[in-house]
Amino acid sequence: MSVRMNNKLGSIVIDLNVVATYAGSVAVECFGIVGMASVSMKDGLVKLLGKENLGHGIAVRLNGNRIQLDFHVIISYGVSISAVAENLVSSVQYKLEAFTGMEVEKITIFVEGVRVID
Repeated sequence: MSVRMNNKLGSIVIDLNVVATYAGSVAVECFGIVGMASVSMKDGLVKLLGKENLGHGIAVRLNGNRIQLDFHVIISYGVSISAVAENLVSSVQYKLEAFTGMEVEKITIFVEGVRVID
């Protein structure tokens, strides 16, 4: 699926996988985020995704011309989940709106695990 925006010069089409990958790259730069998580529905197992699969831990939906995101993340042990979530929401919203020119309507964060970082 993709997003189509029209302006006076023509059309811009953005694939939702591009939006998910960009949002994932912004998310892993945030303090306290270890990485994106992939949840296996049949096993209920959580797997830490590598840098090449950042978009797989994010679900992107459109509501008109507004973006809704679901993040599945693994956070660092000992950090405040609410502080990490606030930082993630504000960073992703600001950078994604600048990147796409679209409004971010909603960001939902699912903390799938905690990891100790050396």
